[in-house]
Amino acid sequence: VPEKAVRFSFTIMNISITEGQESVRIFEETKPNSELCCKPLCLMLADESDHETLTAILSPLIAEREAMKSSELLLEMGGIQRTFKFIFRGTGYDEKLVREVEGLEASGSVYICTLCDATRLEASQNLVLHSITRSHAENLERYEVWRSNPYQESAEELRDRVKGVSAKPFIETVPSIDALHCDIGNAAEFYKLFQLEIGEVYKNPNASKEERKRWQATLDKHLRKKMNLKPIMRMNGNFARKLMTKETVEAVCELIHCEERQEALRELMDLYLKMKPVWRSTCPAKECPESLCQYSFNSQRFAELLSTKFQYRYEGKITNYFHKTLAHVPEIIERDGSIGAWASEGNESGNKLFRRFRKMNARQSKCYEMEDVLKHHWLYTSKYLQKFMNAHKA
Repeated sequence: VPEKAVRFSFTIMNISITEGQESVRIFEETKPNSELCCKPLCLMLADESDHETLTAILSPLIAEREAMKSSELLLEMGGIQRTFKFIFRGTGYDEKLVREVEGLEASGSVYICTLCDATRLEASQNLVLHSITRSHAENLERYEVWRSNPYQESAEELRDRVKGVSAKPFIETVPSIDALHCDIGNAAEFYKLFQLEIGEVYKNPNASKEERKRWQATLDKHLRKKMNLKPIMRMNGNFARKLMTKETVEAVCELIHCEERQEALRELMDLYLKMKPVWRSTCPAKECPESLCQYSFNSQRFAELLSTKFQYRYEGKITNYFHKTLAHVPEIIERDGSIGAWASEGNESGNKLFRRFRKMNARQSKCYEMEDVLKHHWLYTSKYLQKFMNAHKA
């Protein structure tokens, strides 16, 4: 049995009723990114990279979900028969999992994006102007083309035709960005950029591995001293949040000798912090309308800086999340009204709870362990119990 576990969870975001021609919302989740509403549906002892196991276990669940989309639930409530329809939204997946379930090549692929067909080179040459074109239905069609090769093309021509689809998609995801992983991906890139600026790579591009390690050690030591930021093995949400601040960039500027480079780095961080609320807030049109209006202008200037002052890093290449942040955020906001409302913090916190329940609240036999954790976790997300606990605290 593998030591890794996969959790498949859902959150009830809202319930609406139709009154005449209007839709009236009778329930809306106030904290959509909390572990208190992230209900576990399926727990498995498997590795998410093990495609065969993942599809074998999740396929019946997905089939049931597909059936639910086109059927109605009849419930008697207060002596009245009521019908319910379900609308599912596949969100909260990090890029690795989106690519896995939508049949796309891995994150290092030349096809950089899970929302559009751009290659890494195209995305680096045109940083801002891209439209969302990918969809689950199109991925399924492309897989069929990939599988049957109807035009008898070479492997390279075929790959170009299907734009990196190389496996059968089996879960429909919304072509969007996960706000938490966007933060993490972008913070990891800034962390790298800080090191390169300390080492003055714009002047000296051929630095050795040892020198690069030395820059990282210098940065880590300085961040620990000035910002109380302890070095970590892998970027996470908390570190990303603390790293992406004006105070951090001021601390990093102390290690950079050239004033012009300091200014460029300050401006880059300033633009990033102006853009961030747009994909972070639950409803940007209400919470940060000014940032939303200025987003296109700020992203254009951010892109300009990358292709001029930081050309040594971004000539012919761009990171997956920088591309999504600069090119796709306004279109997603226009379509869905939010990115932050669907973020995966609740799910990540659920992972933490899962580990705790496994250690402390489950029978230590592989046979019953998952059953205990699932029941325990389900109770933890119960609205009735939460009301009871709140009354008890009061």
